[in-house]
Amino acid sequence: MHEMALAEGILQLVEETAKREHAARVKLVVLEIGKLSTVEPQALKFCFDAVTRGSLADGAVLEIIHVPGTGWCMQCADTVPLTALFEACPQCGGFQVQATGGTEMRVKEIEIDG
Repeated sequence: MHEMALAEGILQLVEETAKREHAARVKLVVLEIGKLSTVEPQALKFCFDAVTRGSLADGAVLEIIHVPGTGWCMQCADTVPLTALFEACPQCGGFQVQATGGTEMRVKEIEIDG
């Protein structure tokens, strides 16, 4: 399960930020997770709860913002919605579609308590 490694990486980033800001604890972590990122949000929440026990982020709320998938269709010369990587263009049916959005996962916000 790669979500455990992702949760550990998120915790490291969050703790570094909290220490730099001299925070007593982390209250909220907001993540953006793309539809095409291959990250399972519920598994990530479970792993985040497990890795944050005993840390500055123990008890922090993990909020996930879902980012839709988008791609650039070379045949249509247009941005189109995607629900999966390597799927056909929903407009023309062609497979020359390059993902342009929804593949990312990033920490958008961290709320700390002084």
